[in-house]
Amino acid sequence: MASILPHHRLSTRRARLLACSAACLLLVGGIAGAQQIGELRGPVAEEDDIDDRSGERVRYRPEPTVQAEPVSELDEPDEPIGSTVESDTEEPASPSIEDAEEVDVTEAANEPASTLDSLDEDRNTRARRDNVRTGAIEGLGRQREENPYAPLGIRAGSFLLTPTLEQGMTWTSNASAAPGGSEALLSETGLRLNAISDWSRHSLSIQADGTFRKTISGEEIEELEGGANADLLLDLGAGFEAQAGLGYRARPESASSPVTIEGVASRPLRQTLTGSAGIARDIGRLRLGVTGDVERDLYGDAELSDGSILSQDGRNTTLATVALRAGYEISPALRPFVEGEIGRRLYDEEVDALGYARSADRYALRAGLELDLGEKLTGEFSAGWLTERPDDERLDAISAPTIAANVTWSPLRGTVVELNGTTTVESTSQSDSSGSLLYAGSLAVTREMRANLTGRALIGLDWRDYAGSSENEMILRGEASLTWWLNRYAGVTARARHEIQRSSLADRDYDATSIYLGMTLQR
Repeated sequence: MASILPHHRLSTRRARLLACSAACLLLVGGIAGAQQIGELRGPVAEEDDIDDRSGERVRYRPEPTVQAEPVSELDEPDEPIGSTVESDTEEPASPSIEDAEEVDVTEAANEPASTLDSLDEDRNTRARRDNVRTGAIEGLGRQREENPYAPLGIRAGSFLLTPTLEQGMTWTSNASAAPGGSEALLSETGLRLNAISDWSRHSLSIQADGTFRKTISGEEIEELEGGANADLLLDLGAGFEAQAGLGYRARPESASSPVTIEGVASRPLRQTLTGSAGIARDIGRLRLGVTGDVERDLYGDAELSDGSILSQDGRNTTLATVALRAGYEISPALRPFVEGEIGRRLYDEEVDALGYARSADRYALRAGLELDLGEKLTGEFSAGWLTERPDDERLDAISAPTIAANVTWSPLRGTVVELNGTTTVESTSQSDSSGSLLYAGSLAVTREMRANLTGRALIGLDWRDYAGSSENEMILRGEASLTWWLNRYAGVTARARHEIQRSSLADRDYDATSIYLGMTLQR
């Protein structure tokens, strides 16, 4: 027992407790050792038994249990467990179990408790809180949205619909955007709807819009303009790709139209229907395609100031064309191409009221470049030559260079630059004229200045060249707008626009300035 006692002097109470613990350990160890020895030696005879080696009857007695003292962790025992361990140092004998049981419990209870030392870091600790806040069992794991004010859309089957409604007031210095127009305060309502499919191989997109303008005070105006178009793209496999499109638009004829009607009370309605279908195939780096287009223009009757009606059926036309394109992929992002076009423009009236056969054959040749850099840069632009030759030899052919562009560029995140350009042949019903050629181009920049503030600026230029004469017109327009989103569904929109027209013809010049302020709702 001397080996397990510390070398410094212990207090009486702690010595007694340690002695009691050691005795218990020795008792348990002795009982366990006896059981193990009994199992090894077999059952013990209560009386006499026979010795297997000599055959004599002997009497076995249980060996007395020897209490073994614990061995120090530093000193290994020289004798097996069960033998007594002699210590070189004389120590007082440990109390036995009986002595430990006779400890005066009352005396221990009456002993004063030791004071708590403020410097004792082991004992002087703050109790831990039982109501500790814990984290959520299942986290939501939401990622930060790139644009928290973007419309969520409405799920309709395999389509995602995005409607937008604008309602506001417009002040304009020229309500009819025509020579001699006057100012007015208008109520303006606009509705747009975009739908796009989420099919795995094919895609279908639909766009529709409508705008209604009505005078509150000033020059009397009541106009409705709207339209819709759909584009379908099909992946046919084996390198084949097909596309189809349909479109419709109805609007009052612009005051800048090349056809001037004297004494008109209101601008006539113009309707345009379009359709296209095509197929293309990739053969290695070479892409070959053919596309057919149909465009139908319908002009409504004009109401004159004297109450009479002027029919414009002689201006109704149908243009049908077929284009062949061949492109070569010099890289995944660049594909130059050449395209040839042949077509026919048909007037509803083979010979108009003035005796002219205005139907014409159409030919065009152009070269361009397709761009595909993902979200960074997409689209195409081209340049070439176009000619339309009327059946009536008294009418001059419309022949001039052409340009076309439809490019979207994103130089920075949140910034989109759009470049658009078209070349259009405009029909006419006026004598000694086969029509005009209109070049229209625009450059628009849209910028997300902040998450809830979007700005847009646009500048456009149109140039009209009258065939068979030196007359021409220029239309220049600029526009700037801001939309401040109050939340994901509503915002305030302000827009300013200015447009001017300068013409070599008499009584064709005008200026128009307008300012719009209203609410924009989206879903």
